[in-house]
Amino acid sequence: YGYKTITSKNIVCNISLCTCDANFFKLGLKKTKGKLYIALYDYEARTKEDLSFKKGEKLVVIDKVDDEWWLARKIVTSEEGYIPSNYVAYCDSIESESWYFGKIKRIEAERHLQQDENKVGAFLVRESETRSENHALSIKDANGVKHYRISKNSSGEFYITHRRTFLSLQDLISHYSAQNDGLCTQLGEPCVRLKKPTTRDLAYNVSDEWEINRATLSFCRRIGKGHHGAVFEGRWNLVTPVAIKTVLPETMSVKEFYNEAQIMKKLHHPNLVQLYGVCTLDEPILIITELMVNGSLLDYLRNIGKSTPVKKLIDFGTQIASGMAYLEMHNFIHRDLAARNILVDEACNVKIADFGLTRFTNENAYETKRGTRFPIKWTAPEAIFTRTFTTKCDVWSFGVVLYEIFTYGGVPYPGLTNNETLQLIQSGQRMDCPKSCPEDIYEEIMMKCWNWSPEKRPTFYSLQYLLEDLQLKPEYKEPPSILS
Repeated sequence: YGYKTITSKNIVCNISLCTCDANFFKLGLKKTKGKLYIALYDYEARTKEDLSFKKGEKLVVIDKVDDEWWLARKIVTSEEGYIPSNYVAYCDSIESESWYFGKIKRIEAERHLQQDENKVGAFLVRESETRSENHALSIKDANGVKHYRISKNSSGEFYITHRRTFLSLQDLISHYSAQNDGLCTQLGEPCVRLKKPTTRDLAYNVSDEWEINRATLSFCRRIGKGHHGAVFEGRWNLVTPVAIKTVLPETMSVKEFYNEAQIMKKLHHPNLVQLYGVCTLDEPILIITELMVNGSLLDYLRNIGKSTPVKKLIDFGTQIASGMAYLEMHNFIHRDLAARNILVDEACNVKIADFGLTRFTNENAYETKRGTRFPIKWTAPEAIFTRTFTTKCDVWSFGVVLYEIFTYGGVPYPGLTNNETLQLIQSGQRMDCPKSCPEDIYEEIMMKCWNWSPEKRPTFYSLQYLLEDLQLKPEYKEPPSILS
């Protein structure tokens, strides 16, 4: 690896960065062509061409086939196979540290640290949002989450306070793990990563295939029902958990959907449910997506999430706005944004589902066969009266989703029929502020989403950042008894 002669001052720093290389030589193995990586998560092979590995295992990457899948070899057994690139990190990189979370926002850091699995002292390091060359240390204490800027001086040393500097981020973390030295608390365990990253494709050998072989799917149990058919929990190749949505042929234009859905497969965002592929050669048509174990946000709020604190409710809205801002940027219209189409994962984060599917709906079948179920209470007035859908229609629907969130799954316009709802909207009236909803969110967001003029409604980009700012307001933080 071409080690250089180093000064005694730098020895501690360089040893901490070269742990993987040291272990490599301890095993008595020869160097192999390729860079050495470390597994950040467990991975179970999904196909014969894949390679299974455990967190902490060392792998030599032989070929970076594409951005998503790499060919790798285990250094102990010499087994070879394809691995997802977002499951590993280069050994001599800061990304290989369990406490390094990279480019995430302050609000995301708080989201991670406030999980129940993290105790007081849990911490992570992330890139600074405001200064690209700096980092931030986020720590969970008894009263919430505290953030400290990690700066770098002209000599390349890291520091939180000028009186104590360190050669590396690793040295800084080691120091504050031994003593708090002015921090809110001594560093404990690195923040728990509750969810493995999502892969964009099911496996390398199907990354270019849109049509999935129906024989590779197995159905486990029915978990829901929507406008187009039923939803099942299933397995792909008997290994990978997936959601399988059946689509009744009379409810959707199949040819148009197949052509346009390939565009949907290219959309990737942390708050969008990942679409893997479809089965269209036989009936019923199947849509294959990632599995979200906690079901819809609507059911979650009405049941296990009915005591969710206000700050987390705001966080739900922030995540939804983030996903919708991504769709907005790509000129993609959802057309059926509602709590029933927002799904919750095992870490209680939310993702938007069914984005774009209603664009391919057979309008005549949808209106005649499901006329009484048309989502009038979620739909912008111009879409109802002119059948013209824009991103601003989704913004209107987002205001209704916030109503659902702050009423813990309440029905919009309670006690009113669809016709009465339309009359109320046309008269200029809007729903009242829910009891658990902060007044500024109602006035500054929900009411603006419900502006009669589409052009006067905010963008999702602005809604995301407004919600992030509101989420950080002190009055929305949970009391210490909840966080401890």
